[in-house]
Amino acid sequence: MNTIHVDVVSAEESIFSGEARFVALPGESGELGIYPRHTPLITRIKAGSVRIETADGGEEFVFVAGGILEVQPDCVTVLSDTAIRGKDLDEEKANAAKQAAQEALRNAKSEVDLASAQAELTVLAAQLAALRKYRKK
Repeated sequence: MNTIHVDVVSAEESIFSGEARFVALPGESGELGIYPRHTPLITRIKAGSVRIETADGGEEFVFVAGGILEVQPDCVTVLSDTAIRGKDLDEEKANAAKQAAQEALRNAKSEVDLASAQAELTVLAAQLAALRKYRKK
């Protein structure tokens, strides 16, 4: 059976490290699917969920708030400032943060404040979508 080594790393810790049959994640221009022996690639990724089909047939979900993807024929590395295991996603906390970001958007006094609030809302919307995906599995 062909597998590829996958590492998902946040600024604080290694979130996942193991062998996989397939990895799917949100590239900047659309969804990316990676199998073993994929062509080498370095690209940015958007906020969303990384789905890892493990070598034993199971699945792992990880939410990333954007980052960098490096693909080598035998290794996939996902680097993200924020990465959260699917099982650790907290809907209440994400909804509260989304409401705070919406309030910040309404009260933005400068273009920088506006852009910051919009970026935060985008990440939180992706996090809530990842949570819904994880719960469906």
